Amino acid sequence: MTNRNGTTQGFTQGFTQDVYDAVIVGGGHNGLVAAAYLARAGRSVLVLERLGHTGGAAVSTRPFAGVDARLSRYSYLVSLLPAKIVRDLGLHFEVRKRTVASYTPAVRDGRSTGLLVGGGEARTRESFARLTGSEREYEQWRAFYGMTARVAERVFPTLTEPLPSRADLRSRIDDETAWRTLFEEPLGRTVEERFTDDLVRGVVLTDALIGTFADAHDPSLAQNRCFLYHVIGGGTGDWDVPVGGMGALTDALAAAARAAGAEIVTGHEAVRIDTDGVTAAEVAFRTAGGEGRVTGRRVLVNASPRDLARLLGETPPRPAEGAQLKVNMLLRRLPRLKDTAVDPREAFAGTFHIGEGYAELARAYAQAAAGELPAAPPSEIYCHSLTDPGILAPELVEQGYQTLTLFGLHTPARLFEKHGGGAEEAKEVLLAATLAQLDAHLAEPLADCLAEDADGRPCIEAKSPLDLDRELRLPGGNIFHRELSWPYAGEDTGRWGVETGHRTVLLCGAGAVRGGGVSGIPGHNAAMAVLGR
Repeated sequence: MTNRNGTTQGFTQGFTQDVYDAVIVGGGHNGLVAAAYLARAGRSVLVLERLGHTGGAAVSTRPFAGVDARLSRYSYLVSLLPAKIVRDLGLHFEVRKRTVASYTPAVRDGRSTGLLVGGGEARTRESFARLTGSEREYEQWRAFYGMTARVAERVFPTLTEPLPSRADLRSRIDDETAWRTLFEEPLGRTVEERFTDDLVRGVVLTDALIGTFADAHDPSLAQNRCFLYHVIGGGTGDWDVPVGGMGALTDALAAAARAAGAEIVTGHEAVRIDTDGVTAAEVAFRTAGGEGRVTGRRVLVNASPRDLARLLGETPPRPAEGAQLKVNMLLRRLPRLKDTAVDPREAFAGTFHIGEGYAELARAYAQAAAGELPAAPPSEIYCHSLTDPGILAPELVEQGYQTLTLFGLHTPARLFEKHGGGAEEAKEVLLAATLAQLDAHLAEPLADCLAEDADGRPCIEAKSPLDLDRELRLPGGNIFHRELSWPYAGEDTGRWGVETGHRTVLLCGAGAVRGGGVSGIPGHNAAMAVLGR
């Protein structure tokens, strides 16, 4: 017979067999990618998912009671997902380009203005000149991002190949200035050398700080690694809108895995992995109805390195820490801007930067590093429904409703853990300060534009790093599971960057080498490791 998850009941544990070629712990997007590849290769595959649904952080939900608006609740844009994976797995999944890359409001000489990047080269050039008073910054911008585009073309294809050595990757990039800029020197040095305008400097730096708590001159180069992954996606660095929201991707992946023969069960929480280190590993799990065990010739763990260590009974890695405030909103209409030269439908279609001037980012970092909530929290916003209105019910579209997604920077988990008023108060204080930063550039308060749910409450929700840890088990709320790695081999990385200290256990989550973001790359690479490619 068939259960409610579409899998076949056969053995006493409800699975079709006692031993699988691969048991995958976690049904997030990377686990589903691995499941689809392995099942298509003829391997028997079982996916165990703790929650009542697949998708992990890449889901579309209706967070506001009685309102038919499907938001990408946690992750929300696509850049690092290789077209190769979409083609290989035959996914019915679409992304759309944003018409505008970014808009950053500013006040110059008491006048509301801003920097618009997009709408064609002539318009972007004019916007730079209007803001800075000359052509210099735009020419520097073109040269800098021309360099990162060339790096993207060379590096991105390697992410689904066996790990290159550092020397091999350097040779492949074949640009010593680019190598030094991105791989050897703190990004802040290059930003300050190439650009003179504070706002332009800040816009460049923001890609180095998404989910990463670091200073522009951090000697660890954590900011450089973050920046690299934000500019190489797809070989172009574009960040695209998933049609139907992020859940459309994970639904397509789950469908592809099932169609290939993979079994997927939800409500099954893995609690321990025991391995003989040679031929097989056994996964103990629990459900609402009891406990069970299942054996895999390989076990792929689509969870963080922290949870992998817990499952194996090993010493956990150094604690990870997230550093973002995620806010989802539904508006009755987009707010008007003080900068009347830009239509709100353009400004919010791309990334709308708030409080992200170079000096502002430095002040917010210094305050947070000192254990204080940033007084002027930096953030960036975009409107999914401008590019993909289908996430809203037709009647909402007709009435002019729009979504807004906000991603706050420099709000590390420690601020919520140690705040005197508690984590919820810290979140409320930061949310209020963040929205005040936005309101400073609006011709009307954002609160006047918020929709209400069926109970009359404003349609706005905020998630702190602690919320993400509790709900999704992202360690410390870190969206990358741990610090991002360089995309080349190190002493203990293995051939694909997914290997562990046990031959039968692989890591296929975001904490793998070349993990992070909604990419499917760790899932692909773990499947290739199993298949011996």
